[in-house]
Amino acid sequence: MKRILLAAAALLAATAPAAPQAVRVPRVPIAWDRFHDYDGIVALCRQLAESRPDLCRLEWLGESFEGRPMPLLVVSNPATGAEGLKAAMWVDGNVHGNEVQGAEACVYLVWTLLERHGELPEITQLVDQRVLYVCPMVNPDGRQAWFAEPHTASSSRSGRAPVDDDRDGAFDEDPPNDLDGDGELLSMRLRVPPGEGTHRVSPEDSRRMESVPREKRRELGADLVLLGQEGFDDDGDGRVNEDEPGEYDLNRNWPSGWQPEWIQFGAGAFPLSHPEPANIARFLLAHPNVAAVQSFHNSGGMILRGPGTQSREDLYPREDRDVYDAIARDGEAMLPFYKSMVIWKDLYEVHGGFVNWCAEGLGVVSFTNELWSGSQYFAEQGEGGLEFADGNERRLKFDDLLLFGETWVDWHPVAHPKWGTVELGGFRKMTGRVPPPFMIQEMLHRNAAFCVFHASQMPRLAADAPDVEPAPGGAHYVTVELRNERWIPTRTAVSAAQRIGTPDLVTLEGEGLTVLAGGTDADRVDLADFDPVEHEPARLRLERGLPGHGSVRLRWLVRGSGPFTVTLRTEKAGTLVVHGTL
Repeated sequence: MKRILLAAAALLAATAPAAPQAVRVPRVPIAWDRFHDYDGIVALCRQLAESRPDLCRLEWLGESFEGRPMPLLVVSNPATGAEGLKAAMWVDGNVHGNEVQGAEACVYLVWTLLERHGELPEITQLVDQRVLYVCPMVNPDGRQAWFAEPHTASSSRSGRAPVDDDRDGAFDEDPPNDLDGDGELLSMRLRVPPGEGTHRVSPEDSRRMESVPREKRRELGADLVLLGQEGFDDDGDGRVNEDEPGEYDLNRNWPSGWQPEWIQFGAGAFPLSHPEPANIARFLLAHPNVAAVQSFHNSGGMILRGPGTQSREDLYPREDRDVYDAIARDGEAMLPFYKSMVIWKDLYEVHGGFVNWCAEGLGVVSFTNELWSGSQYFAEQGEGGLEFADGNERRLKFDDLLLFGETWVDWHPVAHPKWGTVELGGFRKMTGRVPPPFMIQEMLHRNAAFCVFHASQMPRLAADAPDVEPAPGGAHYVTVELRNERWIPTRTAVSAAQRIGTPDLVTLEGEGLTVLAGGTDADRVDLADFDPVEHEPARLRLERGLPGHGSVRLRWLVRGSGPFTVTLRTEKAGTLVVHGTL
């Protein structure tokens, strides 16, 4: 009977439902279904830094044109080594003021790293072994203006330094005007007698308009004329909304490939002439351990790399292109509807872009992700893969079925100082270039995961114990194979070709030892076969560093006996020390 009872108890235990797992409560609860203004992002940065002071601190890069401090979150574990001796990644977002989800992507990345450190091995290893410098808002002025003032999905791209766009001697004197005071800048149209217009209301959907051929305007009763963006002629020069605040481009103000305004619109007076890029440049130049860069923009669903112009293709040698391709290939799998692209070839030409300067001027593997693809609305490819335009039937259908009409403002009459009564309508600014609220977190998580993957591919050093073999005359051959276990090399090919930064340095040291010869390309079989240097054989410079998923085999001819150390010092991957004995 006892055996029967034990067997029954065992059976019940095996078939009983597992105890429910405890619901994980985050240290910092954040709602990821919304976007935040400047103060909101700063508050989140403070919360994150205060939640894990052992792993994160909040610094300030400097101030924007309007005096807003630019927050920088530094994620690092000081208990596992000095920050400057670890490979580092720079991540930023919101370079253009209206491209708001870049800031949330940065904050979500830091939140994920801090929340899951100690729980997920991959996250824990990344935080312990690497450093992340995360700047959520490159353009805090443009961001704040986009939230606080009337805008479209595409306006407030610029910084806020005054610019005389129309060259009339006045600055920013003809901005768009919010005629109905609803905080949106909509499309504007005028009703005219039937037959005198260029468009008519679509018979299928009263929200949409149809262009009418000239020869059919009377027949079809075309009674609408499009007037463009909501606004009027503030300065009386006959043009509307032609001199809004700013109108320059913080992603055209970098040294690599910089061209003046008459060649590249928005470039500024000279490279780094604007305070925001200058603040970042000073930081990056002071931190040569940065080995990877990720910059978040919107939109279009792209994983972009340089160059920005065809003329600079030679600054991306084949070895570097292979690294970009390897990382972007996995990125495409992680980010549905995103495509790996080269800026000049697959998008358009850019002079003076940020990731181009990082790649070409600093020798750092750098990507721009254009966050959000309009094809994700219905999880299928749209026509040509392009974003849905205002009035597009499929976008309106998405708005109806999944957002219950929230993103659309119906056409309504409004007084206009020139045209009398006009009609305003269209999509709100919080649509089109940004995902709908219920899709924000997925976008943030996938792109944060790509950042984690990119960061994980920064060089990781490894080596076995030195091999010691007897040599003629009582000396010894010491052979060490240094390995890089990740895709990004310790020194990119462009760094070697352009002499950017400091080459890797390998030294052999030991009390009472004399290094007679030393060099690279050590043969595996013939111990006397290596490429010796002429001077200082105990100090070997690796101009090309350690390649991605590759190795370098070094050999020394050493006289003496006793312990010794071989030390590899790199800018991008820290220091590796191996010990041996003769």
